[in-house]
Amino acid sequence: MVKTTNKKDNSDGFFAALKAFFRDERTQFAFGIVLLIGVLYVFMALLSFFFTGEADQSIVNGQYSSIEELKDITNWTGSYGAYLAEVIINRWFGVAAFAFLWFPFVAALRLIGIRLMALWKAFLFSSLFMVWFSLFFEFFLSSIFDNTFIKIGGEHGELCVTWLKIYVGTPGTFFILLGTGVLFAIFVFSSTLPFFKRLFSKKGQTETIDLESSAVDFEEDEKLEENGETIPSDWIITESDGEEEDSLSTPTVKKVQVDDDASIEIEIESTVAENEVIDDYSVENLGLYDPTLELSDYKYPTLNLLKEYPQTQTFVNKEEQDANQKRIITTLRHYGIGIKRIFETVGPTITLYEIVPEDGVRISKIRNLEADIMLSLAATGIRIIAPIPGKGTIGIEVPNSSPKIVSMYATIGSKKFQESTYDLPIALGRTITNEVFMFDLCKMPHLLVAGATGQGKSVGLNVLITSLLYKKHPSQLKFVLIDPKKVEFNIYTGIEKHFLAKLPDEVEPVVTESEKVVQTLNSLCKEMDHRYDLLKIAHVRNIKEYNEKFVNRRLNPEKGHKFLPYIVVVIDEFGDLIMTVGKEVEMPIARIAQLARAVGIHMVIATQRPSVNIITGVIKANFPARIAFKVSAMVDSKIILDGSGAEQLVGKGDLLFSQGAEFVRVQCAFVDTPEVENVVQFISNQRGYPTAFELPEPDVAEADAQEIGAVDLNNRDELFEAAARLVVSTQQGSASNIQRRFSVGYNRAGRIVDQLEAAGIIGPYEGSKPRQVLVQTEYDLERILNNL
Repeated sequence: MVKTTNKKDNSDGFFAALKAFFRDERTQFAFGIVLLIGVLYVFMALLSFFFTGEADQSIVNGQYSSIEELKDITNWTGSYGAYLAEVIINRWFGVAAFAFLWFPFVAALRLIGIRLMALWKAFLFSSLFMVWFSLFFEFFLSSIFDNTFIKIGGEHGELCVTWLKIYVGTPGTFFILLGTGVLFAIFVFSSTLPFFKRLFSKKGQTETIDLESSAVDFEEDEKLEENGETIPSDWIITESDGEEEDSLSTPTVKKVQVDDDASIEIEIESTVAENEVIDDYSVENLGLYDPTLELSDYKYPTLNLLKEYPQTQTFVNKEEQDANQKRIITTLRHYGIGIKRIFETVGPTITLYEIVPEDGVRISKIRNLEADIMLSLAATGIRIIAPIPGKGTIGIEVPNSSPKIVSMYATIGSKKFQESTYDLPIALGRTITNEVFMFDLCKMPHLLVAGATGQGKSVGLNVLITSLLYKKHPSQLKFVLIDPKKVEFNIYTGIEKHFLAKLPDEVEPVVTESEKVVQTLNSLCKEMDHRYDLLKIAHVRNIKEYNEKFVNRRLNPEKGHKFLPYIVVVIDEFGDLIMTVGKEVEMPIARIAQLARAVGIHMVIATQRPSVNIITGVIKANFPARIAFKVSAMVDSKIILDGSGAEQLVGKGDLLFSQGAEFVRVQCAFVDTPEVENVVQFISNQRGYPTAFELPEPDVAEADAQEIGAVDLNNRDELFEAAARLVVSTQQGSASNIQRRFSVGYNRAGRIVDQLEAAGIIGPYEGSKPRQVLVQTEYDLERILNNL
C-alpha cells in the first residue's frame, strides 16, 4: 500500500514539475522564438515557390532515385521547403494559404510577450480568409493561370468552385462569393458598415467643403506669415457665433476683401439634409472607461476554495459562565468591593464580564486585583478594562476553556464583507461580540503588525492578502511582497501576472534579497512622486478623485494619464531588514508612510521583534493603525500599542487592534496554507496580463548620480562594450537588465548606465519611462566604440 502511494506521489510531482516547466516564462519565450522561426521558414518557402516552383516541380512531384537529384532544388529553403510549398499552395489552398500564417505568427508573439489580438480571433480570421480567398482566386483568376505551374486556388478551391458551379451555376457561385465576402467584411472590419451607410445614404446636390477641418484659427495673432508673405488681418474671414448654427441648414455667403476696388464672393451651401442624422463621435458617447475590460472574463475566487469548519461547537456553557460570575463576585467582596450587577458577552475566544461596582469604589482598586481574580478563575490570563470607554462599566476578559476557530470561510462569506463598499476592505476576524471585524486599509492608511513567534502573525498577513484577493479586480490592486525569510510569500508567485508588482527585468516576483528591497522601496518612492505629478496635472487631491475623472474620460491618456491601481506593500520580518540594511530602508519607508496615502500606496509592516531599535519613533509616528499579537512582556506591548494589554492575550490569533487610543480585541480568522494555495491556483488558471505590473526603475545611487555629466570615458568599465552590445541588441537600457545579465552589483550597473549615456548610446533618465536607446544597429555601435 505504501509503495502504491509513493508511486502516486511521484507521479503527481512529475506532472506538477512538468506543468511548472511549461508555465515558466522562459520556456514560453523559447517556444515563441522557435515558432516564429518556423513561421518565417514557411513564409520564405511559399514566397520562393513563385520564383523557383516551376524548376522544382518535376523533382518534387516525381520519384527521385538518389539524394544527388535533390541538389538541383532551387527553392530558397531547400527540398523540405520546396515540397512544403508544393503541398500547401497547389494541393491545398493556393495563394490564399499565406493568410493562415497569421495565426501561428500571433501565437508566437503571444508566447514572447507581445499581444496583438486574441488567439481565437486570429485563428478564425486566418481560416476564413484562407478558405474564402481560395474560392475567390479559383473563380476569377483560374483562367489566367491555366497554363502555369501554379494552381491559384489550390485543389481545395478547384474542387469547391467546380461543385458550386454544378449545383448553383456560375451566377449563383458569384453571388455566394459576393454575399459571404460582404458579411465577412462587416464582422471583421468596423469601417465596412459605415461605408455602406454612406454609400446608400441621401447625398446633397452640391459639392461639400469641410469647414471644420480646413479652418485656420487666427484669433491669437493679428497677422499670418506664409511662404515669406504677410497677410493683412482684414483679409481674414470671421463668423459670429449666431451664424454658426444656421450655417448647417442654409447657404451662406462670405466676402473676402482683396483690395479696395474688388471683392470675391464664395458661396458655401449646406450639404446636410434636414432629416439627416449627424454621427457624433464625442467622448461623451464612448461611455465610462472600464479598467477591468482587458481582463473582462476574470472571475473572483469562490467560497468553496476555503475550508468550512463545523459551527456546532459551543463557546462557553451556562454552568461555566455562572461559576465564573460567582468567583469574580466572591473575590471582589473579599477585598471589600461590592457589585451592583454583572453580565457577560461570549466571544469565540474570550468572554467579557462587565461589572457595575457600588458607589464609592475606586477603579484603581479593582485594577490592582487582576492577579487575584486570575487566581480565583484558574485562567491562563485575564485582562481588565477599567473603565470600558463609553459604557460606564468595568470589563474583565476571561479566556474560554474551549475556544472556537474563526474560519476564513465564515468571515469572507459574511453579509458585512460581501456588501462592503470599502476601497480596500480587510476582514480580520471576529470581535468579543462575535461580529465580523472589518476595516478599510485606505483610511488607516498604513498598518504595523507585531507579535511573538508562533502567535498568528503570518496567518494574519495571509488573511489580509486573501481578503483583498476576494474583493478586488487585478486592474484595481497590486501587491509588492517583501519576504526576507523567502518562504512566507512564495506561495503567491502564481498570481504574478494578475496582482503582483516588481522591478523591471526582475525574475522573482517576491522580493527576498536585502539589496533588492532597497531598490524596490526607492522605486516605490519614484512611483509615488510620478503619481503626485499626475494628480497635480489633473487638479485633484487623491487617487479616488483622479480615477473617477479618468473613468469619466475627463483625462487624456495621450498626455500620460492612466488608471492608477492601489499598491499594497507587505513587508514580513521587518526586524531582519533593519539589522541588515538599517537606515537604507527606514528612510524610503518613512517617505512612503508620510506621503503615499493620497496616491494609493499603503504599507503593512510585520515584525516579531518589537524593540525600540526596530520600531523607531519615525515608524510609529507614521503607522497609526497597529495590530499586536501576544508578546512576552509589557514593555513590548507598550512599544507596539503605546499601552499594556498585548502581554495578556492568549495567543493563537488573539490580537489587539489599535487605531488611536482605542483598543479592539479580535480573534483573527484562520486561513490554512492549502486554502491559500486553492485561491492562488484559482486565480493563476485564469488569463492574466502579459507581465507583472512594472514599477519604475530606481534612481542610480546618490554617489553615482553626482557623477552624471562628468563621466570619464577614458576610464570605462571592463563590461562597457559588452553592456553596450547588450543594450543595442535588446533595445533596453536599464541598470537592472545589465545587473541581471552580467551578475554585477547595482552600483556598478548604475555606473555603466552613466557611461552609456555619456557615450550617446542611451538617452537621459525620463522618470518612470524607460531610457531611450539612441543606437539602433550594431554598425553604428561599432563606429561609436571605435571613436572613443
